[in-house]
Amino acid sequence: MKKRILTGDNTTGRLHLGHYVGSLENRVKLQHDYETFILLADMHSLAYPKYIGEPGTVADSVIQVTIDNLAVGLDPKISTIFAESTVPEIYELATIFSMLVSHNRALRNPTIKEEIREKSLGDNYSLGYIFFPILQAADILCVKADLVPVGEDQLPHIEQTNEIVRRFNQLYKGEVLKETKGLVGRIKRLVGTDGNVKMTKSLGNCIYLSDSEADVEKKVMNMYTDPKRIHPTDKGTVENNPVFIYLDAFGKEKDRFQIEDFKIRYREGKVGDVEVKKYLIKVLNDFLAPIRKRHKEFEANPGKVKKILEEGTKKARGEAIKTLTAVKNAINMNYFEG
Repeated sequence: MKKRILTGDNTTGRLHLGHYVGSLENRVKLQHDYETFILLADMHSLAYPKYIGEPGTVADSVIQVTIDNLAVGLDPKISTIFAESTVPEIYELATIFSMLVSHNRALRNPTIKEEIREKSLGDNYSLGYIFFPILQAADILCVKADLVPVGEDQLPHIEQTNEIVRRFNQLYKGEVLKETKGLVGRIKRLVGTDGNVKMTKSLGNCIYLSDSEADVEKKVMNMYTDPKRIHPTDKGTVENNPVFIYLDAFGKEKDRFQIEDFKIRYREGKVGDVEVKKYLIKVLNDFLAPIRKRHKEFEANPGKVKKILEEGTKKARGEAIKTLTAVKNAINMNYFEG
């Protein structure tokens, strides 16, 4: 049997280039070697204060994010795509797992702490927000995933998942659950167009997979570069410069010579930001062109997208029922079996 992958996305809007290099690229690359499950984390999305009052946004995003996954090359014939809310066994597993995690440990998750600080939430976050990693553990373990392609910021959730596995197996003296591994993309965190260390929808610094050529051009031309460089003849810094980070990330082999030439001339003050940005626009639009084409094809056929989700739910739920049954057997809670 093939090993399994489980990965997914919050359904809070369209996916962007950061999602691609962080996880989507690995999903597409590995789907032929692993049995692949793609989770649309619609229940997770309600943990964010903004979206608990916008159920329409979350529901619409389930379809949008499905299309984004299909557009980058996920094959529904070999990859299972499903919405978290359609598999109720996940919630039951999460409740059981929550009994194995202390309140203090839940609050110590570094990603949760960072997001609370980044979003200036103060005390304005729900119990579900703190429960986020435990629900994610149930997502992963319900299909017994061996590998989880994630962004770097999700690695603490993988660690907490494995803590739950070890605790459960130790308490109930068996190997009912198995540990998983996180797989970070080739670029751990893609910077935003504004130079922020992370591309994120909440900061509005994203280039989306479904952006038009005109959208890409506008965003790149407004992109942050070297703030110390006033004139094209000034010597510039390539390192940590978003324009060059994106060129390195999305330039193809045929672009390498030109990119290296730009770096040399940029450092020497022999090329302006505008010329480099125009080249980046071309690179990004070349990269996005086939994705846009597939995106339009799936958008034109919403019935097909919903059918993919329906079939994915059946398969994922079948696996989740098996896992929940094994877990409840281990804790002697299948009272009517046999």
